[in-house]
Amino acid sequence: MASTELDRATLVLKLGYRGGDFSGFAEQEGCRTVAGELRQALETVLHREVELVCAGRTDAGVHAVAQYVSVPVEGDELALSGRRLLASLTALVPDDLSVREVLRGGSGFSARFDATARRYRYRISCGRPRPMLLFGHTWWLRPAASLDVAAMNEAAAYLVGEHDFTSFCKVSSARMLKEDGRSLSRNLQTVRVSAAEELGEPLVAIDVEGNAFLHNMVRIITGTLVEVGRSHREPSWVAEVLAARDRTAAGQTAPPQGLTFTGVDYPAGLLEPWEV
Repeated sequence: MASTELDRATLVLKLGYRGGDFSGFAEQEGCRTVAGELRQALETVLHREVELVCAGRTDAGVHAVAQYVSVPVEGDELALSGRRLLASLTALVPDDLSVREVLRGGSGFSARFDATARRYRYRISCGRPRPMLLFGHTWWLRPAASLDVAAMNEAAAYLVGEHDFTSFCKVSSARMLKEDGRSLSRNLQTVRVSAAEELGEPLVAIDVEGNAFLHNMVRIITGTLVEVGRSHREPSWVAEVLAARDRTAAGQTAPPQGLTFTGVDYPAGLLEPWEV
């Protein structure tokens, strides 16, 4: 007998991970990845093969505190206990990967395609003192003593809105998207630079929110804003970089360890706690 809508649902996991020892989220043969570790754990729990859909792929070395992954489930799997799922997966995944929440979506839910916004934070430590508790989670700029946060924030304003972000995309990825006839336009709701403190250590934080992101986009935005922060460029230069639609016009790609995937938004009512 064919299954009905009542017999199917989507298991959704909210994940955190320290990216330093992973070769990114997506599975790659011969590499340790977030998806690979999670898939093995899920297949052990569900006793079958699974395919994962994530809210946004992260590169090697990038961290996450709120990545979302979805897996279709049906039949007896719908009666699994959320508490036991969380306990089992926590026991099966390595200690640099955390299943933070177990959620339920409808049968057609997709962690990727139902997301309405994604958020990242990039952390920069400045000056000669080595960051301690934040080491491995920031870009340590040295020996520069400071960045002009106000100028960086002024420059960041040019990136808000819908634009062609070709200048802020890895060249090979931009070429592939163009060859496939896909757009390099993205809509950023927020690009904000601020002085912050975490775990007692000062840093410069770049918070970015958008509907979707291109390959290396936040890291290139960061490298470009740092050029302004170091007074190598005026804030208005960022508008010229956007208009150029040329990766060579932008700043360097900031290192991955400073970047954290911090959140995803979904329409209200699509997800609920898995409480069986």
